Amino acid sequence: MRDLQTQFSRHQRPPTPILGLATVALIVLGLSFLVRHSREPLAFAAGKALGGPQINLLEQENNAYEQIIESVAPSIVYVRTEQIVKAEQSPMFMDPLFGQFFGGPSAQIPSEQKEHALGTGVVFSPDGYIVTNNHVIERASSIEVMLSDHRMFKGKVVGADPDTDVAVVKIDARGLSAVALGDSSTLHVGDTVMAFGNPFGLNFTVTRGTVSALGRSEGGIEALQDFIQTDAAINPGNSGGALVDVRGEMVGINTAILGGDSGPEGEGGFIGIGFAIPINMAKRVMESLVATGKVTRGYMGVTIGPVTEDLAQEFKVPDTAGALVQDVAHGGPAEKAGLKPGDVIRKFNGQRINSSNELLAMVANTNPGTPVTLEVLRNGEPVTTKLTLEARPPNLGYSASEPQPQSPSEGPLRGVTVQGLTPALRKQFDVPAVTEGVIVRDVDPNSPAAQTLQEGDVILSINQQPVNSVADFDKLAAEAKGRTLLRIIHQGTPLFVVVSADDSGNQ
Repeated sequence: MRDLQTQFSRHQRPPTPILGLATVALIVLGLSFLVRHSREPLAFAAGKALGGPQINLLEQENNAYEQIIESVAPSIVYVRTEQIVKAEQSPMFMDPLFGQFFGGPSAQIPSEQKEHALGTGVVFSPDGYIVTNNHVIERASSIEVMLSDHRMFKGKVVGADPDTDVAVVKIDARGLSAVALGDSSTLHVGDTVMAFGNPFGLNFTVTRGTVSALGRSEGGIEALQDFIQTDAAINPGNSGGALVDVRGEMVGINTAILGGDSGPEGEGGFIGIGFAIPINMAKRVMESLVATGKVTRGYMGVTIGPVTEDLAQEFKVPDTAGALVQDVAHGGPAEKAGLKPGDVIRKFNGQRINSSNELLAMVANTNPGTPVTLEVLRNGEPVTTKLTLEARPPNLGYSASEPQPQSPSEGPLRGVTVQGLTPALRKQFDVPAVTEGVIVRDVDPNSPAAQTLQEGDVILSINQQPVNSVADFDKLAAEAKGRTLLRIIHQGTPLFVVVSADDSGNQ
């Protein structure tokens, strides 16, 4: 049948003109019908907005947040830094054979490269002073600051404080809108806060959350830690931005996040735990940096550590609050005030101490020359003592845990690693409580003292100068030259020994 139909179609007469006109007319009528119906407006479902007292309260809340944003936004700035980084070259590029093929060793390989980083800053003075994080501007060769109105300025570092991760940058501008600084001591867990910044380079972003915790000092983020924890979203690029309360006042400086598994330092994105430096801590640093370009801190002259449950029982303390004195620096304020290893400091100028990190921050944020009162438990008995803080020696590290072993790199005592005598070490090496000195934790086999000292020896003096702390050992070891006289306790026996720089073949 298919063949017949095909043959018929091939031989049929062409369509008449009347049939063609009818076909065209039908097409025109169909198009006109479609056009007519397409012009009719799309009918949306009729809806009714919600109302009532509860909805009105939410609208008022939104209006309040908008008011806060309008107030704070002009003080938030975009910080862009440039760093010059030396490029590491493979030894392969220096091979003559490589040069034969590629026109000379490392001819086309730049020795330096430029890297850029992004962050946030906050204007806190109309005269162009901006606070940000130290890690935002650290090692920067140039700094650019963009204001909220998109004006660009060159920034200059006024000063930086790595211990708190606070830095101050100055731009040549006047009449700027400055943020109002609040009082972080009035914050409570559950308070609503807003985080302002430039996450991932997205200029000006606001997130909202709550204060999750106060006084966070875990994690080893900075040397001095007393963080506000918040669940307001903070991401890379938010560093240096403002944490603002419901009064529109800056109560913290966003500085770090606890990131996911996809990368270090929160590269995987925010997971609900962010940290901000309390403005009360930052404010003192900012004032000092503007005035002098540096920060001077109080110094008590003790090494402190946490009070564990075992130590609380050992030292007759009712709980784990406070800071355990593990070592007392010779000649420091604490020694002059009669503090002893094993004392548990419970209050600082009337303020309860919950952890050793908390006391560390309290002391560091108090000006030298300030008289303070300490409430201490000594063998379970309350003792009150007064002392005057001194200026913290430069380049002195912070420790709110076990004193870290240290070793000089030069001189007859190079390679001798020592540590302060803590109650735990005294017990481990059977050192009497009345003995003052430092304990040897390790001796490098190539050290001149390798044939004289061993782990567990207690160094009492160097060249007849008493060694009562690691700081004393560092100072006297650095001064020692040639033959050095030591007084030590070796396996319970006091004796004098001599260490010579010639005792080792590795000079």
